[in-house]
Amino acid sequence: HVQLVESGGGSVQAGGPLRLSCVRSGAISNNYCVGWFRQAPGKAREGVASIDSDGTISYADSVKGRFTISRDNSKNTLYLQMTSLQPEDTATYYCAARTKFGYSCSPRYPMAFGYWGQGTQVTVS
Repeated sequence: HVQLVESGGGSVQAGGPLRLSCVRSGAISNNYCVGWFRQAPGKAREGVASIDSDGTISYADSVKGRFTISRDNSKNTLYLQMTSLQPEDTATYYCAARTKFGYSCSPRYPMAFGYWGQGTQVTVS
């Protein structure tokens, strides 16, 4: 059984940084893609970033140049380093692991991700 647990959310002033972590427990295929998604109140879920098993990274245009996704396989941990945060980045952030391999590893395809964490709140003011 795969579990994903996010942490690191909180309140930050505009322009500040924040780093999110997501720890995975449970077995998963070595050939796995993971990503970060977010959802603000009243808005649709939005893909933020993804990283494939070969290190290929994809970002949403809205976060390019400000957010950095990375992973430490030895710790089963996924990270999202966020800088220059803006109020529009306020949302609940979720990490997820892809379970459907008919899709490319990309935050554009949330339907491909079958394992989800419980989310961590990020508030930028």
